[in-house]
Amino acid sequence: MDLIRLLIVDDHLLFRDGLRALIDSAPDCELVGEATSGRESVSLAAELQPDVILMDVRMPDMDGIEATRQIVRTSPHIGILVLTMLEDDNSVFTAMRAGARGYLLKGASHDEMLRAIWAAAGGQAIFSPAIATRMMDFFNAMHPAKIPDVFPELTDREREVLGLIAQGYSNAQIVGELVISPKTVSNHITNILSKLQVADRTEAIIKARQAGL
Repeated sequence: MDLIRLLIVDDHLLFRDGLRALIDSAPDCELVGEATSGRESVSLAAELQPDVILMDVRMPDMDGIEATRQIVRTSPHIGILVLTMLEDDNSVFTAMRAGARGYLLKGASHDEMLRAIWAAAGGQAIFSPAIATRMMDFFNAMHPAKIPDVFPELTDREREVLGLIAQGYSNAQIVGELVISPKTVSNHITNILSKLQVADRTEAIIKARQAGL
């Protein structure tokens, strides 16, 4: 298994120490650098090209949201997990719009943190249970209980795949659920992104959940 190369970005030494210990304990993870500000993280991300960045929100020089936006703009293959004490809706959705692949509270367990790292390295979007619940409550409050037929531009199968993506299914899980080939799943996802005019899986998830899927 290839090592997942990680960059820690946080201005609190004790929290960096904890993350460093967690990464050192995981045989498939490798710490390649640490940054203490958003501006420093942008520079190190460009230099080190990690697979995943663990990004704090509130930092000197530049906050984690703006740093995420700049890093994703130049290195979209880097998965950024926002780790913060903030769980308000504005912070969550601002991080998502900036291109973060996940949003976890700093009180997350070690197992939860490692699962998020693996998911982000694999291109998946992931949120801590508390954040996922808040997102569902937010979207449910925006829409009536009866959901009209949505995304008429999609085929029935593409709509089915999009629904599974919105529930957090990985490509492999979709293959097992629908009993179709990995290539067929990839083709469906490509078509979905094109038809919905979204840049990536995260934007597709947001659009699907806004529509009630």
